[in-house]
Amino acid sequence: MHEDASIELEMSLDYDRRVRGDADIAAVGAVLAEPARAKILLALGDGRSLAASMLAMEAGVAASTASHHLARLVEAGLVVVEPRGRHRRYALAGPAVGELIEAVARVAPPQPVTSLRQGTRAHAVRYARRCYDHLAGRVGVAVSETIVELRGDAFVVTRGGASRLAAIGVDAAAGDVARACLDWTEDRHHVAGALGRSLLARLVDLGWLTRDPKTRAMRLTPTGRDGLPDVLGVELPPDHGP
Repeated sequence: MHEDASIELEMSLDYDRRVRGDADIAAVGAVLAEPARAKILLALGDGRSLAASMLAMEAGVAASTASHHLARLVEAGLVVVEPRGRHRRYALAGPAVGELIEAVARVAPPQPVTSLRQGTRAHAVRYARRCYDHLAGRVGVAVSETIVELRGDAFVVTRGGASRLAAIGVDAAAGDVARACLDWTEDRHHVAGALGRSLLARLVDLGWLTRDPKTRAMRLTPTGRDGLPDVLGVELPPDHGP
């Protein structure tokens, strides 16, 4: 090969390695298209790390099948493996994956509810749940609308909100900007980012919210039912069953 042609080919290959094309949405879609993998991602959507056996139950598949799906999710960069001694647990690869799940959920049709158990679970998830590392659902939206106001694509902490947050030990100043996350069940925004993370952690520390061990739902305790309205001034949404 002529020297100039060789140099030109080498430069072309180097350019191909450095320049990236459009996002390959179809590649992600192919991973999400399998119902069992979608259920696994939903189970991990609250930021938990779970064992493969638990995820197999969530997906309704055999352990060997779940292992295959988990390997595919890890390969796709959506899930990471966390060694725990002789065991391994799986978690979402980061907040961006949690946001992806929320975004897809907003445009996806609801699954049919065929039993009282499914209805009860669906209601609990819609009422209050973890959205990766922050509070979502009806309660999450109600809390957010009490302490911040939406300006464009972001939240800004109000003066009253800063005072209420200080009352429960969350550090925020009036005018602070907080990330807004569009809630897929409510079609309204809730607080995410650093403030959302700190707020949820504090509500759990206060014993106002507890984590459902089997789902993404967060349970509002009797203390929380008093504290959220009395201290934060939150108008709690009615908690009617399915």
